[in-house]
Amino acid sequence: MSTVGNKHPAKTATRLITGTLALGAGALGYAVGIERRLWTLRTAELPVLAPGARPIRVLHVSDLHMLPGHESKQRWVSALNELEPDLVVNTGDNLAHQQAVPYVLRAFGPLLDRPGVFIFGSNDYYAPKPKNPARYLMPRGKKKRIHGRKLPWRDLRAAFLERGWVDLTHVRRTIEVAGQTIFAAGLDDPHLRRDRYPEIAGQADPDAVLRLGVTHSPEPRVLDPFAADGYDLVMAGHTHGGQLRIPGIGALVTNCELDRSRARGASRWGAHMWLHVSAGLGTSPYAPARFACPPEASLLTLVPRPTPTREAETETRRKAPSDVR
Repeated sequence: MSTVGNKHPAKTATRLITGTLALGAGALGYAVGIERRLWTLRTAELPVLAPGARPIRVLHVSDLHMLPGHESKQRWVSALNELEPDLVVNTGDNLAHQQAVPYVLRAFGPLLDRPGVFIFGSNDYYAPKPKNPARYLMPRGKKKRIHGRKLPWRDLRAAFLERGWVDLTHVRRTIEVAGQTIFAAGLDDPHLRRDRYPEIAGQADPDAVLRLGVTHSPEPRVLDPFAADGYDLVMAGHTHGGQLRIPGIGALVTNCELDRSRARGASRWGAHMWLHVSAGLGTSPYAPARFACPPEASLLTLVPRPTPTREAETETRRKAPSDVR
């Protein structure tokens, strides 16, 4: 006579639990021990330049969260100079230790001889502190901000300026890159609510081949005014791409008000502007794990926007409201 069902449910449950724990331990070991050091270069082509402009190669580096012992990261970032970018954009969170400034400079190395712009993030101002990981799943309004010790961001700023990089914090600047004019403006970190957009408000230069905005945290409340002022591209970091992503689902959190679908890479923001968010190259030393989201820098090839066809222009005029001229 046959027996239907499992005669040993307790053993089956034990095997299931053991297997699940082993799988989780393996994933954690990979995230902590392997993937967080899988330095990755992402490439993309963005149609953001004025018609007729020559392509511009931009290296986007963000969220190094540098510690003195991060030697492989320092070597990898320094080697990015071999890509020969026309412009380096640094969107903040360089530091994670009070003695990290010389190691950040060692990482950028020869890139500091190329045209560059920068702003700072929260972890340039304050050292990280241990936090309950569950805080990242809480609504932002319910979080109490926790600051660590102050970091030597002024020393890092002075070193960047000495090498010729431009601090875009609350300023508008015209810079020459590859023989072409770029109009650029930036903000202090919106994550700490240090941003003061009114100080850079106003229409971006329409004659520049690129109108570039730079911020650390890609908060919609600052992206909207950049778009309204006619910027072609805004570059940001902060999200770590979600840091722990689920294949097929993506990022679970962005640690800001940006929607999860934009946690890393390029996306459109409104009818004209593009947004590029770097997943960054580091993590907090108290959460040293990445899963399905390797540390990255991005090489962006900026090319001219498509020229509207005559048919498209005619259709636009046909559909325009009668009070628009």
